[in-house]
Amino acid sequence: MDHLDLLRARAHWLTRDLLAVPATAAPQGTAVAELSWELALAPEGGLDPQAPPGSARLVLGAGALPDPAARRWPHLAAYHALHLADEDVGRVEEILTGQVALLGRDGGGALRVATSLQVPGVLDDLYASSATSRELGVSWQGPPGEPFPRVPTVRVWAPTARGVHLLLWEGRPEPGRERAWSPAGEPMRVPMDREPDGTWTVTGTTAWADRCYVLELDHVLPRTGERRQVRSTDPWSVGLSLDSRHSVLVDLEDPSHAPRRWTDAPTPAPVRAVDQAIYELHVRDFSRDDPQVSPAERGSYLAFAADGLGRRHLRRLAQAGLTSVHLLPTYDLTSVPEDPAQRAHEPVQALAALPPDSPEQQRRVRAHALRDAFNWGYDPWHFLAPEGSYTTSPGQAHGGARTAQFRTMVAGLHELGLRVVLDQVYNHTTDSGLHRASVLDRVVPGYYHRLDEEGHVETSTCCQNLATEHAMAGKLMVDGCVLWVRHYRVDGFRFDLMGHHSWDNLEAVRDALDALTVAEHGVDGSAVHLYGEGWDFGEVAHGARFRQASQGELDGTGIGTFNDRLRDAVRGGSVHEADPRSGLGFATGGADPRHTDLLQVGLAGGLRGIVLRSQETGEVVRGEQVPYGGSPAGYAASPEECVNYVDAHDNETLWDTLLLKLPPGTSMAERVRRNTLALATVTLSQGLSFWHAGAELLRSKSLDRNSYASGDWFNHYDPGLRDNGFARGLPPEPDNGPRWDVMRPLLADPSLVPSTGDMQGARDRALDLLRLRARHPLLRLGSAAAVEHAVSFPVSGTGQGAADRVVMLVDGRRCAGSWRGEDGVLVVLNAAADTVEIEIAELAGQHWELSPVLRDGADEVVKATRWRARLGQVVVPGLTAAVLVRPAPR
Repeated sequence: MDHLDLLRARAHWLTRDLLAVPATAAPQGTAVAELSWELALAPEGGLDPQAPPGSARLVLGAGALPDPAARRWPHLAAYHALHLADEDVGRVEEILTGQVALLGRDGGGALRVATSLQVPGVLDDLYASSATSRELGVSWQGPPGEPFPRVPTVRVWAPTARGVHLLLWEGRPEPGRERAWSPAGEPMRVPMDREPDGTWTVTGTTAWADRCYVLELDHVLPRTGERRQVRSTDPWSVGLSLDSRHSVLVDLEDPSHAPRRWTDAPTPAPVRAVDQAIYELHVRDFSRDDPQVSPAERGSYLAFAADGLGRRHLRRLAQAGLTSVHLLPTYDLTSVPEDPAQRAHEPVQALAALPPDSPEQQRRVRAHALRDAFNWGYDPWHFLAPEGSYTTSPGQAHGGARTAQFRTMVAGLHELGLRVVLDQVYNHTTDSGLHRASVLDRVVPGYYHRLDEEGHVETSTCCQNLATEHAMAGKLMVDGCVLWVRHYRVDGFRFDLMGHHSWDNLEAVRDALDALTVAEHGVDGSAVHLYGEGWDFGEVAHGARFRQASQGELDGTGIGTFNDRLRDAVRGGSVHEADPRSGLGFATGGADPRHTDLLQVGLAGGLRGIVLRSQETGEVVRGEQVPYGGSPAGYAASPEECVNYVDAHDNETLWDTLLLKLPPGTSMAERVRRNTLALATVTLSQGLSFWHAGAELLRSKSLDRNSYASGDWFNHYDPGLRDNGFARGLPPEPDNGPRWDVMRPLLADPSLVPSTGDMQGARDRALDLLRLRARHPLLRLGSAAAVEHAVSFPVSGTGQGAADRVVMLVDGRRCAGSWRGEDGVLVVLNAAADTVEIEIAELAGQHWELSPVLRDGADEVVKATRWRARLGQVVVPGLTAAVLVRPAPR
């Protein structure tokens, strides 16, 4: 019977004396109030609901959940309240180390309900106030000035465990012999002591440094009631052995893990959020195909410090105005074998020999997808330790060697003046339960993941959803961010599916970072920037469980969210369209006034309060009144809350979108100009500017819309401008198969393969866009008040307006500031194929001139831009982004 099923957890234990049960827990036709309720207890597991060895009395409350419980758990507000009898409240901690179930009996004593319980609420109530302040994982103690190694203390939070041992292995790899080394023999079993806050601790000796360990926990598994000894790595591991088989006792302050290059590298100067120009890059992509990087270092952390094509390209970008490199996940992940001997790859020569529209490449790549060296990495395992597959050899994947190589990468980027942003994925894990990569559930079963009404793990993120609204899961998120800043000196974080976190989570991260100071911690945490995916969906949508860290909910935090409004306006359609050709945008040949409005709001930093005349209706509206589906186009309270982009690692690249949407006969020159025009909408905006690596190089993934497991072959990145990645075969079938008929003729068309000259021209014009953003501070005003006073769209919704042109005026006379000898910037985006003449009456008689960046830049076409002062008329060539400046009076 469904209502007698301990494998489900339909009831919630919220605080030490409060439980909640839904009306649906009772059989149809039976009211909750008609039943008597009790907790069935089995300290050793093996609970039989019909004859439990122990019980605790419950009293049904009147009505639904009381306040403040209903506010704390709004999705449970309609549940019935059950109160634990006073005589049992004092033994709740003990009860939770055994098996417990909720039973409901009718007036005749017959069992009508038997369900397990969801217990994160009561565990937080019992332990969180103390445990959240404890230092988990390994901490190190030693007298000031004493040499390393120091003395370690290992602490794990496992309040429901009946006992915990530390399993410690003898020995450590010798330098140069790491490859063949792994812990051997039986480990030493060291008992750990339980503390009142649910943590277990043990203090070792200096001889423990760099040794391998795992935890052994004595559990009564909550649903099955099985008594098991469960082994697990440490969820707070900062060091790991090869393929994450063991945690390693690594002291991150030990100078042996701190390369001189890292300690000497200058920290990039702090910048405002809106001053950022961000470049999203995958560690392996960056150097895997770089012939000027040694074979041993290709695809590794160390390549960022090597003088290869990629590093030279990053230097060129940084000199033009790039500020930040956003690295796809670099924490320890599950999907890539760390030992090259365990990997499999199809030979590149065999793939290159196949036809450009063949399905064979993807078949061969997919055959090795679980064993090749490539994955985006959105499958976290250990959040506080670097991924080992990006090290240079299996030996370097052990312990502190990972730390040293990761730090060398940070140093290489800092030397270029580039800030380092890490992609963080605290919204899900790869596994739950007792699977190998389920480190969290192995330590505290049923606590860390978000569960549905039946007690199953939610998977709206496509994986096992983490519940960072639970105190210790939120602590893991905060501790991880603090660690990467303190011990690796990174400069920012991008949060995956950030809308699945609460506003409180992000504020806790912000507060913890702001507390880091140079004097005490060696870093300025207030200079660290935060942004993420603010999408609103799944079981948390519309604030169902908490106030989310989503678009429009982050007022005043300084935390940015990706602006899909501008993206869709520029590309056309939606990234979720079944037909990739559907919906043309501003840069793909679609003149739609709705897109123009969305684009204008995006250029103004996505502000709710920006005022403009709608190109679609001719009415004066605010940004929040411009529609985007059922949501407002303007959602931000401040421009740093808006991250503008036209492509990212997800979905088709910008170049592939142009290939799919533009008519087949479109010339290469036009395609390249449209690519630059699309990037201009991002780079010349008042929000943050975000580029996907290679967008400036016409990067293609052979039309692949989801390349997370498409291997090296479909994720090619070439700053040497030899091959943009197009025509490498039909992309992997699972995500692209229904589109193959559209793709085949494109992939087979050699005229769509750009030359080195095409790629170089695109790159050089993109560099000019970065120079424009850096050169003209009026493009980065930084506050809502300044943007709303200074930014206008003078021809929108007038006789001079058209859907294929946008004119943005930034009038520095309307706001305080220093603008480098100019007091106005005029941005004209002409998506028409022909030259346009646009009169701006309010500027008649003024002196405007083409920005010196463009006047001396790489694009000969834009140099034909003209200003006719008498008429207030600007003349701009087709498919061109022009920036004019008004020199300030001397």
